[in-house]
Amino acid sequence: MINSTLCYLERGDEYLMLHRVKKAHDLNHDKWIGVGGKFQEGESPEDCILRETWEETGLTLTEYRYRGLVTFVSDQAPTEYMHLFTATGWTGSPHPCDEGELAWIEKAALLRLPMWEGDKIFLDLLDRDVPFFSLKLHYEGDRLTQAVLNGKKLS
Repeated sequence: MINSTLCYLERGDEYLMLHRVKKAHDLNHDKWIGVGGKFQEGESPEDCILRETWEETGLTLTEYRYRGLVTFVSDQAPTEYMHLFTATGWTGSPHPCDEGELAWIEKAALLRLPMWEGDKIFLDLLDRDVPFFSLKLHYEGDRLTQAVLNGKKLS
């Protein structure tokens, strides 16, 4: 079982996105995702997202919001609990990321980028400002086979 965080830094109608192109054997290779990563021993979700955002971007979050819990179930990886955040305030200057290329992308253009199918579901929930949610995503390989929002199957 893995605990991780993911954050979408929001600037007007754009999100800061990470195009995962730099690491070999990256489960997210060539996909566009937010910033974040795995918990270290003793970290809370907030500790982890603050550390991971700084490591990947050079930015220190000052205004952020815990938005939901996404449970990933896969036939190819251990179950992962991803704690999802958005941020609207930060300090510092961005630096290059060793995991991929950072870019500000208009929210309206996100769905045209290569990304996991389940990410489109939670990006829509964020866009609609849905209150704190639990989303369970089942994958077989790269294919999303089931999505369950707050205990109810999505069609």
